[in-house]
Formats: sequence, structure tokens, C-alpha cells
Amino acid sequence: MTEARIMERVGLWLALLALAFAGPVLVTPASAQGPGSDRMPVELVAEGIPQPGERWMVALHFTPSTPEWHGYWSNPGDAGLGMQLDWELPAGWNAGEPLYPLPQRLVIGGLMNHVYEGDYAVLVPITVPEGAALAGAGTIALTASYLACTDTICVPQQARMTLDPARAVADPRFGEWRAAIVPPLDSAARFEFARDRLRIGIPIPAATQLGAPHLFLATSELGGDDRPVYTGAQTFRRQGDLLVAEIPLEQRPLPPGVDAAGAARPETIAGILDLGDGRGVRFAAQPGDVPLEGVAPLEGSSDASLWQLLLAALAGGLLLNIMPCVFPILSLKALALAKAGGDARAARRDALAYTAGVVLACAALGGAILLLRAAGEQIGWAFQLQEPLVVAALFLLALAITANFLSLFTIPGFAISGGAPSRGGSFSTGLLAAFVATPCTGPFMALALGAALVIEPLHGLLVFVALGAGLALPFLLVGFVPAIRRRLPRPGAWMEQFRRWMALPMGLTAAALGWLAWRIGGGEWLALVLVLGAAAIGGLALIGLFQRRARGGTLPLFAALLAALALGLALLPEPETPAGEAGASLLDPVAFSDAALAEARGLGRPVFVWFTADWCVTCKVNERVAIERETTRAAFEQAGVIAMRADWTRRDEEISRMLTRQGAAGVPLYLWYAPGEEAEQLPQVLTPDLLVQRAQATDRSPPRRP
Repeated sequence: MTEARIMERVGLWLALLALAFAGPVLVTPASAQGPGSDRMPVELVAEGIPQPGERWMVALHFTPSTPEWHGYWSNPGDAGLGMQLDWELPAGWNAGEPLYPLPQRLVIGGLMNHVYEGDYAVLVPITVPEGAALAGAGTIALTASYLACTDTICVPQQARMTLDPARAVADPRFGEWRAAIVPPLDSAARFEFARDRLRIGIPIPAATQLGAPHLFLATSELGGDDRPVYTGAQTFRRQGDLLVAEIPLEQRPLPPGVDAAGAARPETIAGILDLGDGRGVRFAAQPGDVPLEGVAPLEGSSDASLWQLLLAALAGGLLLNIMPCVFPILSLKALALAKAGGDARAARRDALAYTAGVVLACAALGGAILLLRAAGEQIGWAFQLQEPLVVAALFLLALAITANFLSLFTIPGFAISGGAPSRGGSFSTGLLAAFVATPCTGPFMALALGAALVIEPLHGLLVFVALGAGLALPFLLVGFVPAIRRRLPRPGAWMEQFRRWMALPMGLTAAALGWLAWRIGGGEWLALVLVLGAAAIGGLALIGLFQRRARGGTLPLFAALLAALALGLALLPEPETPAGEAGASLLDPVAFSDAALAEARGLGRPVFVWFTADWCVTCKVNERVAIERETTRAAFEQAGVIAMRADWTRRDEEISRMLTRQGAAGVPLYLWYAPGEEAEQLPQVLTPDLLVQRAQATDRSPPRRP
């Protein structure tokens, strides 16, 4: 928990204590008939006359004096106070745990409250012993201490109530109150802790319709130094009769002398599962294994079936073909197929080899992500670009491809080298195309990859395979549809000139990777990478000279150069920190952290958070088109919007956890927080006026709760 959050809560409790001491002034003493105060009167009502040996039900009926007042559930959430009951019962009589109706969520100042608005009733079961004599039992008494609040003030309440069991009259409202109580679940639930998440498996019949589920934890003390993030995004997954809920956790400071390892986990975690549409079930979970295998997500990507996710991944892969770093490779691949002429068999064989390379690369990358996430790593799509050595290797690769396009050297059989393609060369081209496409994400990919990270691993791997199939699809069509091949330009001398022109976008890609190397490691680290780049160009030029003179026998030279460059990469020092702060922005954004986000939301102003990375092409396009604009800045200033930037260029656990909570596989991600409301995910491709319109709509909206 952050220092600001701690001080906020300390201030809240000090205020409540002050109000408690002022109780005689602020609260009207309760009469024997039951009103607790003029803020939230309460009455003690019986279901009827109790019977010896049976359970007797009584109700505490709360009625706010005006609609602005609300009461609290047993676990009030981030603020508030649960009800305390002090019973005076005849000997042998026992009062059970109060039974509550379904609570509501109320966010005020960035704090989640579990409340009841309007009148509500809490039922309390009382066990009456066998042989109890009602006539001589006497009057039972109850002192109820609770809290009544508006959006701006809280007033402690205390009511003293009495009831004569022998004269209790059945209240006709009892049936309505009993119907509102959340029913218990008749099956055992399980819970386990998984890093920064509490995972609860709840057996819910598959036929149960779920609206927008939410889990209310009655158990707030979780042991260790963990506490629930009540305002965090809960995720739900489902398979058959099992519903798995995950609740984000944060660490809190422990009192002096208390060891987190020594604070025992609870033996039972209880709560209420809100099924949506006013329905809920009450559960109690025991420690146990809560598997995720085969459990499909419910929210966001969760509403999509597997075939929809596969189609989205296929479409996302298809769109990757037009990305600037991939387009030169694919253009030359198409010309290589055209050069194959009318040999349909060779064209099909070449297209299949290329497809195999693409699909294998995407499946391998997806498998690595799934394995690392299963091991507890917080990573996402394009995670390898957060590693400095990978960026340096890609920089050298882009330089080599640029040199190849300029005919500095050739690789026999390689599709981009200008010669006739071979199966091995086409397979390698597929590997290369898939790898250089990984920094890019798009609208369809966001849905598919976000789900792939949380659904059953085998299905998740199929999503990555579908992504590769989409990337390879155009060349499958070229290879297997003669009509498309006939429409390709005829081979000629112009193809060599075209290949040289393709060196321009590939060279720009190399320059972008060099800039990224500087952003990651600073000027000195970039200088070392440039030295390796110069060595690579010199070695390739020497190999090209040998090729033009000796015409063959260059494979050992290639192997020696690759070994030398690999050794050079291995000897590069690891950058200790990123190069510096994120670049300047017109919006003057706050650096993202959970604490900064909570503080910003607590101000009661709109908050816009954008998750970006220097290696993300889509991110940079969105920033140029929609974010870094003078009109956006002016609209944000007018509406009082707080801008916040989460830079994921280097690995950041806090950003990774937030992406996971939002069901995102990577960047870009754009979140809009209206005052007092939960996050709304904006589209991954921003239109120029989207943020301006959102800010203007917020500015014109009526005042919200602070």
C-alpha cells in the first residue's frame, strides 16, 4: 500500500473516531422502539413467536431518512465500518452470524465501498434451546453499532432495541426480506494464492446465466502482507460447472515486529458472488488447488468462443503483412514467387515452406510466452523486445537485410536475395518475417492474444498458430491460386531496381532499432552496438566481394562472421537502467504506477492512461495521430483530465500486472477513468478526435460523486 493511500485511510479513521466521540451531539439516542438516529433509523422485527428447539429469525430493518444516506455490508471495502451487534439473550439462547442481502458497489474518491442504498433488512438467526419457557424468558435486548454515510460525511449510529419473544408478532414484510437474502452455495469452493492474485474456484452449474459477475470478499484479512484491491479488475473464467474468479492483491505495510511469513493464511475465505441482474450466492472456500487449464475467460475476450478467437488471430496476422518492417521482406517474397514462372508445383512447395516457417516462429514465440507466464513471469506479446541483446541482434539483422537489398552480398536460395527460392530459403524467410513482425499489434490481435494468455494452454497455442497462418495467408494464395500468380508483374530487370528501393524502408527499420537501442541503454551502449554493426557490414561486404570473384564457397565465411557477431553480442554489457525519462509530451503526463493512479482517481477528475513502448509501431502511430496533438492538450486542460503514461519499453512488473488485470497481451492499451467509475478500454487504433470528444463529453457531463 502506498504512503498516500495509508495517510488517506488514517485520516478517514481519525475522522470516524472524532465523530464517534461526538456521538452524543450528532446522534439521537435510540428509544426502546428502535430508531437509531435521524440519519438511518433501525427497527428490530421478529418473524413470529419462537418455538423451543428451533431457529428463530429476527430482522434489523434499516430505513435511511433521506435517499443520500447509505449503510454498509459486513466488509465495508476500502472505507466505512461494518455493523457490530451486542446481544443480551436468555440463558442458552444464541445469535448466529447476520445474513445480508446482495451489496452494491460505490466508488468515492478512488475507494471502493460495499453499501446498501435505500431501505434494507439484515436477518439474524437465533437458536432457541429445547424446553425453553417463553413466558419466563424475559425481554431480549440488542445494541447495534453501525455507520450511516453520504458521499461527503459519515455519522456513527448506535441503537438500543428490545423485543419480547412471547409477544412477538409476525411481520408481513418478512417474506420480502427473506427473499432478498443471498442464498448459500450448496457445494464447497476452493481458494489458492497465485503471486499477486487470489484465485477462488466456485462450483456454479453450467446452466446458470451470468451477467456481469463480481465477487465480494467477506474475509478481508488474508494473512501475510496481502490485501484485496477492491477497485482492481476482477477476472472470471469458466468451464462447465466451475467458475474461477481472480482478485488482484497488493502488499501492505505490516506493524513493527510482525513478519509476513509468520502471518497465517485464513482457513476459510467467505464472500458473496454477484451473478448479475440482482442475483447472488453466498460461498465459503477452503484451501485447495484451483486449476486454470481448460477454463475459458468470461470478460472482454471471454465472450468470444475459440473459433472466434482463431478468426481474430487470423485477421490480425493478415494485417501484419502491411506493417513497414515486414512489407519489404514480403514484397520480395512475392517477386520471388513470380520469378518461379509457371511451375505450379514449385510455387506450391515454396508457399508451404514459407508458411511452415511463419507458423513455427509464431507457435514457438507463443509457447515461450505461455511457459514463462505459467512460471510466474509477467510478460506479454513482443516481450523479447524488452531485452537489450534482442534489440541489438535485430539491429544487426536489419542492417544485414538492408545490405542484401543493396546487393552487397547474396544468400543462395534465400527468397529475399534475388535468386530463385529454395524450400530451405523460403522456410528461413518465413521465420524472419514472423520474428520482425512481433513488435506490432492491431485491433484483431488484441482480442485474440489477450485471450490466448488466459485460456487453456493448448487453445492459446492454437491462437498463435492462427496468427502465423494469417501472416502467411497471402503467399499461400499466391502459391495455390494460379490466377493470382498470373496477375503478378512479370520478371525482368526492374525487379533488381525494386529490390534496391526496398532497402529504404528496411534501412529506416534499422535506424528505428538503433534509436531503440539508445533509448534502452544510452549513448555509450549504442556506440558499442554501432561498432558491431560496422563489423557486420564490413564482413558482409568482404563476403560479397568473394562471392562476385570466386562464385561459391562462402558458407564457412558466413559461419565465421555469425560466430564473431554472436560473441560480440554476448560480450555487450547489460544496461543497468533505461536511458532516461520518457520523451517529452504535450500532455505532460504523470508516470504510471498503481499509487499514482489511485491518487489521480482520488482527485475526482477524469484520468487517461496510455500504455506504450518505444518498440511498438502502433503505439507511436496512435501518439502522433491522436495523443500528441494541440487539440487534445487543449481539450484535456478544459475538462481537467489527468494524463498518465505507462512506458513498457523495458520490463516493468507493475505495468505487466496492470496489463494482465485488463486482459491485455501487450501494448498499446488505453484506459479512460471517468470520475468515480471503473476503467473503460478505448480502441487500440485511435482516431484523431476520439480523445478530444471523450474529454468534451466529460466536461459537459453533470457533476459526479467526488
